[in-house]
Amino acid sequence: MFNCICTFPLPSDLLAQAIHPTSPLLALGLASGHVQIVRLPALPPNSSPRSRAEASSTNGHGTVETAWRTRRHKGSCRTLAFTLDGSQLFSAGTDGIVKAATTETGEVTGKIAVPSEANGVVDSPTLLHVLSPQTLLLATDSSAVHIYDLRADSTIQGAKPQQTHHPHDDYISSLTPLSPSETSTSGFSRQWFSTGGSTVAVTDVRKGIVFQSEDLGEELLGGTAIGNKFIAGGEKGALRMWEGGIKGLMGGLDKKTTIQKGESLDVMCQMWEEYPGEDVIAVGLGDGSVKIVQIGAKPANVLGSVKHDEVEGVVTLGLEPGGRMISGGGSIIKIWEKETADDLDKGEDEADQANGDSGGEPDGTESADSQDDSSEEERRPKRKKRKRNKGKNRGGTNNHIMAFKGMD
Repeated sequence: MFNCICTFPLPSDLLAQAIHPTSPLLALGLASGHVQIVRLPALPPNSSPRSRAEASSTNGHGTVETAWRTRRHKGSCRTLAFTLDGSQLFSAGTDGIVKAATTETGEVTGKIAVPSEANGVVDSPTLLHVLSPQTLLLATDSSAVHIYDLRADSTIQGAKPQQTHHPHDDYISSLTPLSPSETSTSGFSRQWFSTGGSTVAVTDVRKGIVFQSEDLGEELLGGTAIGNKFIAGGEKGALRMWEGGIKGLMGGLDKKTTIQKGESLDVMCQMWEEYPGEDVIAVGLGDGSVKIVQIGAKPANVLGSVKHDEVEGVVTLGLEPGGRMISGGGSIIKIWEKETADDLDKGEDEADQANGDSGGEPDGTESADSQDDSSEEERRPKRKKRKRNKGKNRGGTNNHIMAFKGMD
């Protein structure tokens, strides 16, 4: 399935991450208000995760390094987004300010004040997304989606959004751009799918709210869209899927699959690089696990699972251009790579060799005792997982260079 090749500690709890569209760069937003960019090791061509690990000590590809780090917001940094060309990074915090900075140096180039609520209270941002070179989307706690024109002067804090929509009755928990239509002349998306409260919605940058569902009976947290399929994850562990595009949403016929009963499905990302031609997503859960789920199956099929953390839930999840999965939660991020067939074969060969060296049974044989033990293990009921301790605070460290596992 996937191997964790690096665990990178952070000095504060992680709230947001953004993955650069073309380079191995990862932006991180922390509860302390800091924003930092880390540089992932470049991927040597035609190599597997195992061979990269073995060669890393001599080829210089074995470390994650902090490119820059700064206290960007007075409150916590809640959300991040790169421009489509990756040259700029937007960040937004509970101080009610959106800031733009150059990706290379972190120098601030502009800022916008988030519109306050009617009573003057700061309407804290929840999500940022650059829809096109001209359009920035900003979602907030009050369920507002503000649309900004990036061609306008953004250096004035009093800058006003071009449009504002309220597609949900509660804060917006996920936002996914939809593929541009065949008749699009720009080649950029102008519609997006979102989850918020207990509803899903589709909004158009020109037409406004195209569709808003009825109350679906539970809080929806993570969401994504693949082709003509819309997917949303709930607080009780159920994955909902609508087929047929917007018409399918309007029909209200969603397919429901329980991924893990009682555990919230907090965040999702598409696995387009690792499963080409298949509708596969990664789902981050409140218990700290990441499930790899095949959507095309009826019902959805869990292909495998990895563990980000035993205590903290998964709050960020993404796939970088090289195909590595990045998970975040608590005060750590983890980098995962999918095992190749060669890696699996080599691992089996090493295991066989180790068994031979330790005086195990000859190849092709198995003792009666080991067979009995195996059968007994299969018959034994699985023990229920202990609920994570949500109140436990796990502090990070100030290290900014972390070696990959097995690469020292």
